[in-house]
Amino acid sequence: MQQTRTLKDKIFLVLKGLAMGAANKVPGVSGGVVAFVAGFYEEFIYSLQKVNYKAFLLLINGRFKSLYHYVNGKFLGLLILGMVISYFSVSKLLDFLIEHFELYVWSAFFGMIIGSIYYISKDFKLKSFNNLLFIFFGIVAGVGISLMEPATENDNLWFVFVCGIIGVSGMTLPGLSGSFILILIGNYVLLLVDSVNALFDTLTDIAKFDFSFVDNQERTNLLKVLTSFTLGSVVGLVTLSHALGYVLKHYKNITYAVIIGFITGSLGVVWPWKEKVFKTRANGELLKDANGNLVLDNYDRYLPHLTDMTTWIAIFFIILGILIVLGLERYGNKNANTNTNG
Repeated sequence: MQQTRTLKDKIFLVLKGLAMGAANKVPGVSGGVVAFVAGFYEEFIYSLQKVNYKAFLLLINGRFKSLYHYVNGKFLGLLILGMVISYFSVSKLLDFLIEHFELYVWSAFFGMIIGSIYYISKDFKLKSFNNLLFIFFGIVAGVGISLMEPATENDNLWFVFVCGIIGVSGMTLPGLSGSFILILIGNYVLLLVDSVNALFDTLTDIAKFDFSFVDNQERTNLLKVLTSFTLGSVVGLVTLSHALGYVLKHYKNITYAVIIGFITGSLGVVWPWKEKVFKTRANGELLKDANGNLVLDNYDRYLPHLTDMTTWIAIFFIILGILIVLGLERYGNKNANTNTNG
């Protein structure tokens, strides 16, 4: 059943889409966590489930208005609009912030994830043995993924299609960072930086009526890669949402327990105090991929020095991250009470 939304709700929904899109691009952060914390995760999953055979029939029969209402088009449209805007604006801002203020960005995200663990688990029956067992399994899976070593870049279009399915998993599976998985399989820079920038440059050229990019083999290859990645993402969104919709309906407690555990186990991925370790050749020379980028090996994590002022600033951003989540929770509860009373 679709909700009646005010103009304020619609604006906030676009902003939530912005947050989801930005979170999905940041390694270690899941857009699904944003959906969970902001209180629209289940509506998001169930709306995606409506992209099915019946929706296809409505489309080919030209019943566009019925299709729009059937798939909860207003909700998905505003959310996806925010995500698209994010990829060309907020995500670029995040790239800048991570490059120049990396410690503080990771600190804020670390705090937000701690806040999200509290948000998800506060009303959950943690004392149940089955729940504790599945939380443990989630923690083991999260820690295991965070300790994996990245692979090398691969631009094979079928592999890129699979990467699209994997990369979009962070939108549907809270705690699982699709962008971090892309780092592990070596395609993060190719898919979320180079190809997106190629599309941005192409759109800019088209706006200037400059079509010389068609002769640029590197640009056209990147556009093919982005197309394949996008198709994989769409397929992943629909298929994963159907699977998740089923388990949420029949195994909700187990699903939530695994999500809580997975988010907790993934905290090591976004530990603020870390340094990038790059792969080297046998002679000690730094290894580079086909585009000249250094190949990430893993992260060297360390304990903060309490005598360093930057540590206390980072702690401030951790607290700020927690407060942001608590603020979103308060906003969500206020809206829920308003809708109930109204």
